[in-house]
Amino acid sequence: MTNTEKTHDDDVYWMGQALAMAQTALYSTAPNPRVGCIIVRNGQVLGSGATQPPGQKHAEIVALEQAHHHGRVIRGATVYVTLEPCSYQGRTNPCVDALIAAQPARVVIGMQDPNPRVAGRGVKALQQAGITVTLGVCSEEALALNPGFVSRMIRGRPWVWLKMAASLDGYIALPNGESKWITGPVARADGQHWRARSCVVLTGSGTVMADNPLLNVRDISTPRQPIRAVVDTRFDTPEDSRIFDGEPVWLFTCRPDAGKSERLAKRQVTVIDMPEIDGKVDLMAVLRWMADQEVNEVHVEAGARLSGAFLEANCVDELLLYLAPSLLGQGIPMARMQAVNGIDLAHRFEYRDIKEVAGDLRISVRHVAHWNALYQQAVQQAEP
Repeated sequence: MTNTEKTHDDDVYWMGQALAMAQTALYSTAPNPRVGCIIVRNGQVLGSGATQPPGQKHAEIVALEQAHHHGRVIRGATVYVTLEPCSYQGRTNPCVDALIAAQPARVVIGMQDPNPRVAGRGVKALQQAGITVTLGVCSEEALALNPGFVSRMIRGRPWVWLKMAASLDGYIALPNGESKWITGPVARADGQHWRARSCVVLTGSGTVMADNPLLNVRDISTPRQPIRAVVDTRFDTPEDSRIFDGEPVWLFTCRPDAGKSERLAKRQVTVIDMPEIDGKVDLMAVLRWMADQEVNEVHVEAGARLSGAFLEANCVDELLLYLAPSLLGQGIPMARMQAVNGIDLAHRFEYRDIKEVAGDLRISVRHVAHWNALYQQAVQQAEP
């Protein structure tokens, strides 16, 4: 906290409402963070808003303008905002200046903005203007809303989740590669939500050649399609693959071919030459390159080899597993990985959520060390 007040139930309730408001912008704000804002006086909402698409209004401005439109006086009210108000001139004017002009009595903030251009400057400006600031209300929930943005700012790489659909005995396909369909239609439709919220949907050349997928978002209304990406060490993905449908695609390879790259460029395919590790594309270098392109979240849907490579490279932050109540007996495993040398060396995740989806299970687990390190750097160190 930045003041002596203790967080009370009202603060937690109203910050929960601001977080819910931010959720309404889940698919549309990248590369900006998803932010929600609620302005309250005596238990009554004066204005509310969520961050709009890039270049448009931030949550605080939407909420302030809504309150002004209805003739509601903000002076002396309390503002709840999920992320520290921006304090620099970017695509839009600084939100902190608009808040100071409105003169609320108090601003309650979910978490400090990890962007080094803000990083406490918004809090300081509000305090210098005589506005009481409370920082760190529902901070873990605020971080969970924007793990990709925070990861990009702190770790220099996006937040990555790996999606798999498997049988109870852990197979994603029969030995001959048949996988349609292990899970039911509702579970498959549910997975579209995770594609829609990501900045990039990534797969491997093996999956492209085996399944010829489009990998676009379907069945969900979204203002933008994520960029699709292919990891292709040998650059042997066929040029007539459906994924090269004229929309932007990134292809990462270690075997550049100028002629093929030039032909694909006419179809909005950008070929990126990547460094090589053990004869394969350096996946961590891929993620750092994506961070330089302002990518926050990456959704990986790949075969067993690339899934295993991502896990062994320590590049996966979450697993999104759709589990069908069936047994295949034999088949292709979820990930091809080297055996660890002891149970104490296992890749450790923690359960986040388990939900039944029309007879299948959706299991979400988070990498313990990755999350704890991000939380420590982004939240705990920012709260005095």
